Amino acid sequence: MELGAFSVSLSVKDLEASKEFYQKLGFEIFGGDASQNWLILKNGDHVIGLFHGMFEGNILTFNPGWDSNAAEIDDFTDVREIQRRLKERGVALISEADESTTGPASFMMVDPDGNTILLDQHV
Repeated sequence: MELGAFSVSLSVKDLEASKEFYQKLGFEIFGGDASQNWLILKNGDHVIGLFHGMFEGNILTFNPGWDSNAAEIDDFTDVREIQRRLKERGVALISEADESTTGPASFMMVDPDGNTILLDQHV
C-alpha cells in the first residue's frame, strides 16, 4: 500500500520566524502563500509545511498521487482504497473520505501516541 509523498505539517506560532529558522537549515520555499498563513518548504526530498492558526498540533501528512515534488504520478493507490484497507485492519479514523467519490479526498487518524496522520489526495 503506497501512501504517497510524505511531509510534516507544523502548526507554528510565528510564520515568519519559523520560515527564517528552517531557511537557516537549508530549506527553501516550495509553495504556499504567506498572506494566507501557510508555506511549504523543501530541502532535497524533505518537505515541511508551516501553518499558522490553521490547526492544533503537528500532523504527519501523506499525499497519494504525488511524488516529493508535488508532481502527479500515474500509478498510485487511491486514498479511498487506503482508507478501506486500514478500516479492514481495525484502524480507527477521525474523519473519512466519501468512498462513493473519485478524485481529491482525505481522511485522518491518530496513532497510539496522539499524533495526527492526514492522507490528503489532491488528484
